[in-house]
Amino acid sequence: MIPKTFKEVIDLGDGREISIETGKLAKQAHGAVVVQSGNCMLLCTVVSNYRQSDVDFLPLTIDYREKFAASGRYPGGFFKREARPSDGEVLTMRLVDRVLRPLFPKDYHSETQVMIQLMSHDDNVMPDAMAGLAASAAIQLSDFPFECAISEVRVGRVNGEFVINPTRAQLLESDIDMVIGASEDSVMMVEGEMGEISEEEMVEAIKFGHEAAKVQCAAQIRLAKAFGQKEVREYETEDEDEALMKKIHDLAYDKVYKVAKAGSSKHERSASFAEIKDEIKALHSEEELEEIGDLISKYYYKAEKAAVRDLTLNEGLRLDGRKTDEIRPIWCEVDYLPSTHGSAIFTRGETQALATVTLGTSREANQIDMPSFEGEETFYLHYNFPPFSTGEARPIRGTSRREIGHGNLAQRALKGMIPEDCPYTVRVVSEVLESNGSSSMATVCSGTMALMDAGVQLKKPVSGIAMGLITDTETGKYAVLSDILGDEDHLGDMDFKVTGTADGITACQMDIKVKGLSYEILVKALMQAREGRLHILEKLTETIAQPNEGVKAHAPKMVTTTIPGDYIGALIGPGGKVIQELQKTTGTTIVINEDPVTEEGLVEILGTDQAGIDAVLAKIDSITFKPVVGSVYEVKVIKILDFGAVVEYVEAPGNEVLLHVSELAWERTENVTDVVNMGDVFDVKYFGTDPRTRKEKVSRKALFPKPEGYKERPPRENRDRDRGRNDRNRDRKPRRD
Repeated sequence: MIPKTFKEVIDLGDGREISIETGKLAKQAHGAVVVQSGNCMLLCTVVSNYRQSDVDFLPLTIDYREKFAASGRYPGGFFKREARPSDGEVLTMRLVDRVLRPLFPKDYHSETQVMIQLMSHDDNVMPDAMAGLAASAAIQLSDFPFECAISEVRVGRVNGEFVINPTRAQLLESDIDMVIGASEDSVMMVEGEMGEISEEEMVEAIKFGHEAAKVQCAAQIRLAKAFGQKEVREYETEDEDEALMKKIHDLAYDKVYKVAKAGSSKHERSASFAEIKDEIKALHSEEELEEIGDLISKYYYKAEKAAVRDLTLNEGLRLDGRKTDEIRPIWCEVDYLPSTHGSAIFTRGETQALATVTLGTSREANQIDMPSFEGEETFYLHYNFPPFSTGEARPIRGTSRREIGHGNLAQRALKGMIPEDCPYTVRVVSEVLESNGSSSMATVCSGTMALMDAGVQLKKPVSGIAMGLITDTETGKYAVLSDILGDEDHLGDMDFKVTGTADGITACQMDIKVKGLSYEILVKALMQAREGRLHILEKLTETIAQPNEGVKAHAPKMVTTTIPGDYIGALIGPGGKVIQELQKTTGTTIVINEDPVTEEGLVEILGTDQAGIDAVLAKIDSITFKPVVGSVYEVKVIKILDFGAVVEYVEAPGNEVLLHVSELAWERTENVTDVVNMGDVFDVKYFGTDPRTRKEKVSRKALFPKPEGYKERPPRENRDRDRGRNDRNRDRKPRRD
């Protein structure tokens, strides 16, 4: 018997719907829903242990996986089983995590797992846009201590009209691809890429997405009430001591305020703060520290946060002595690494990124093989964040989710500026060498310069800046901070990164920690960010004003050409013999792809030596050479025969044709060598295929005037036919009856 189910339907307003259903699947989970749009179905389950973990943070795991069976496919590779998550899945996990995590109580430390699985795929539905909705809906059905329902929507703009959760086809025509995470009363997260839009247009897109998210939040609440709202579980809360908190605040606040106002460097400041904390701890006995040491540390950090925020709100000063809209000193350098195809250093304050560019063929494209999408990227960016960049020593266990997310943001910022006719596959790698505030934006800046240094003809240079916000809800004061430090990221109410050209925004990422942030403050923050971006952009263009005209001498040159589909096999040769030998002798890399529409061969030739590239082009011309009837060509004698000479087209070596003895000269020629010899070069006229011999016919004599009194001989074809018939009649003997 199928159990009773509960369902809510959300109308997207254009004939499409999203349904949320519970009661049928995964009933042992603490909450489970199936979210469906079209044929796309996501199963989300949530479980949280009832015992608090022995840690001082929330051990929350967001796991998003796409099952290949969902699209009727097998996993690629040798092992036919889904393995580690793809970058696309990791990026979806991060989108959901950034909205959910702040809504759990700060003292809730139970191991919590949110699992979202793509169970059925629809080509017209992008599942990642519904992952946040699924996660929040499942939590609403649980007994977790969770602040409020949220949802995430994707916003596109096609032909000037905003669209909620556009299809992949619509996104190709859209100049906005933005995911907005929000509750009914607040926008909490924004991430996306844009086609150089204005700050006002970006805010309008956020508003549009927020309205759609409100509808989805209301549907979750209705579903939870219909299903039966559970009582929020009780859990062991952290101890609080108001008297101790006031004592620590009084001991620390003024000292921290003084250090914060001094405008010292990161390491000096950290050492001074640590000294203040140690002085406070020294006022307590070992027994007290063993009992309340954690509380002392907790209350000290609260006092430190309050002092630093008050310094900014009251005096407009920041930890390193800057004003709120001031950018740290910047220095840049290009062509730093001698062997790379392009390189650049960008240093802003205590943040430094070294970017490299590598140019390749389509064979080096980044292959994307997900159940929801198959394709390739001919421009991609990788971001590395080693522990030494923050003065730490810790184990390195593969690429972190943070590295994938920051690299993706920088890639989205730059990819729209790669010209459509760029023949290369381009890989940018950012090595973060120092970090104290937005290494992802430093990656955008260093990546821009490295691309220009490599000779990639960027449409426009791109810069990026990380902004912060500090607000006081009681007094109404607020401060927008340009180019935030790492410490300001942690203590602020909003962290947002904006990238763009001089003409508009190309990408953004926002995490908003304060409820009910007004759009007026958001617009002001974005406009201040624009001023900062343009300042940084000026520093970039002072270092390298425009892309280098060509690639470096040691970098590969790329030439592309097309050949008729019939000649692809001839260029490759039996078993790849021709193309392999050609690559070996010319020192080039040759890639051939067949155009699925025209069926032409798209040939990419990559090499550092122009002579080698020219040799490949000459070989291609030779293979695909097709003479035109009536045209004159220069040929060279390569073989002498009794009945003519074998000649080779000079402009297409390897293409041979027989020059018959009768076509050498108007006079009767007894010996071929009386007219031409080995190695002779001369012109011939091409007549196409001879209907009698069915072979190609060329003539030398046709280029000379006929001698005076010359008489045409009867066609050889007729004479041969008559002679053969007469001979047969003469030789035939009488029949014997």
